[in-house]
Amino acid sequence: MSDLPTAVLGTDGPTVGIQGLGCMGMSEFYGPTDTDEALATLDSALEQGVTLFDTADIYGSGHNEELIGPFVRANRDRVVLATKFAIERRADDPTYRAVRNDPAYIRSAVDASLRRLGVDVIDLYYMHRRDPQVPLAESVGAMAELVAAGKVRHLGLSEVTGAELREAYAVHPIAALQSEWSIFSRDVERTAVPAAAELGVAFVPYSPLGRGFLTGAFSAAEQLSADDYRRYHPQFSGPNAAGNAALVAPIQQIAAERGVTAAQVALAWVQQRAQVHGLTVVPIPGTRKRTRLAENVAAATLALTPDELAALEPIAAKVEGNRYADMSSTSAGRE
Repeated sequence: MSDLPTAVLGTDGPTVGIQGLGCMGMSEFYGPTDTDEALATLDSALEQGVTLFDTADIYGSGHNEELIGPFVRANRDRVVLATKFAIERRADDPTYRAVRNDPAYIRSAVDASLRRLGVDVIDLYYMHRRDPQVPLAESVGAMAELVAAGKVRHLGLSEVTGAELREAYAVHPIAALQSEWSIFSRDVERTAVPAAAELGVAFVPYSPLGRGFLTGAFSAAEQLSADDYRRYHPQFSGPNAAGNAALVAPIQQIAAERGVTAAQVALAWVQQRAQVHGLTVVPIPGTRKRTRLAENVAAATLALTPDELAALEPIAAKVEGNRYADMSSTSAGRE
């Protein structure tokens, strides 16, 4: 077992390792996957002290929940299971996406996730995206009913503003807020992070490695496989890609000087946001390989110096292009 430090999600949520594992890429979005290696990575993560495992019903249209289900069931007393609802897909139209927050959909979604996962209760249930057309009190009220019914233990939100987090918290305690946060993406610091710190809500950064861009794994969308959804991200396409690739240089320089990897520097920066902003931070880098997992976990206790943090500070303001082609369903798109 690893001595990975732990933290509590929210004021009365579960205790987890201070780094979790995002499981999305094991099913979809990041090109071809070796399923056997992905499953071995789950076991290795638990051995190294990672206990928060993150999935969603949209990942592989349910496949990801089914994939990790046997692992979760085999280690139920050690795994903190997080999944999400709100993004609706259609089997007959691969491009279709709709955001659903209505109570009837929420009740249907949780039952479907429980069935695919093969468990009786979900430890942390997130609203994946916010539909402003549905009153937040109705959505969170329906989620609270799931807690009362014993189907869900704790509630989470994803990509909400600080005002939305406060509004939701007034209906039911929120254990965690999951949004994109990295050296490249810092818009959450405007309102969401201060609100989370004020309320005692843990922050769970997704894509802390900038979807691999900060690690140097690729420098332009054209280098990715044809089925890799990162090809559609503005930051990695066209003229934006070259400018943004140059911004990675300070990360690589610090990594070379410290004898670590660029990924470890990027993760260490995210982990240290806990001290900077005074809140619990549990990033969930996604990986499908045991070697990358060990590299990521080692970064959880890597401390960057004030000079190193200062060198990384200006990067986000220079990034060209939005995180998504359509930012309307993100916190930044509603602030």
